[in-house]
Amino acid sequence: MSVYIRLFWEFFKTGLFAIGGGMATLPFLQDIGISTGWYTYTDLMNMLAVSESTPGPIGINMATYVGFTVGGIPGAVISTLGEITPSIIVILIVAAMLKKFRDSKLVNSAFYGLRPASTGLIGAACVAVVLEVLTNISVHSPEGSLLNSFAIAGNAGLLRWPGLLLAVVLFIFTNYVKPVKKLHPIVFIAVSAVIGVAAGYFGIL
Repeated sequence: MSVYIRLFWEFFKTGLFAIGGGMATLPFLQDIGISTGWYTYTDLMNMLAVSESTPGPIGINMATYVGFTVGGIPGAVISTLGEITPSIIVILIVAAMLKKFRDSKLVNSAFYGLRPASTGLIGAACVAVVLEVLTNISVHSPEGSLLNSFAIAGNAGLLRWPGLLLAVVLFIFTNYVKPVKKLHPIVFIAVSAVIGVAAGYFGIL
């Protein structure tokens, strides 16, 4: 299968089933990385950081980023089209049938069931992000297994202290230091990026 067809198909499925906003795409992106080998967990975290730092919906940003990483500019365009196509189709269908199904108990019940499922998927993805960023625990998804396996990488210890310290400092500054917490979020993103570059350059992270 052509890499471009595969990109469109993978992100078409993501756009079709990732119900619950941009963060709901994370479990699907993890699965894409595992099944295709296009990127690792660490690559996915970097993509997430860049996507959160750039304008636009995070799901679209992630699709564009992955597509560009895998297939250059054509890959970015194709994966983005794959991501948005299901939404366009569904919106057109809903718009055509809105009056008929607006008060449908079956539709309301379906969305009632979808909300906790989306919450669980997002929660699982967030746990993987936290483990990857703040600890030295590596997450593996063995082929044919329903459960992930966890292991501490090397002899570095359980926690990644620099990352944990940065997260705590940012949490305090954004919530409890009045002159600072009024700043725009992009300021904290930019400062974090600079700290990350400096820490990586000096071998702290």
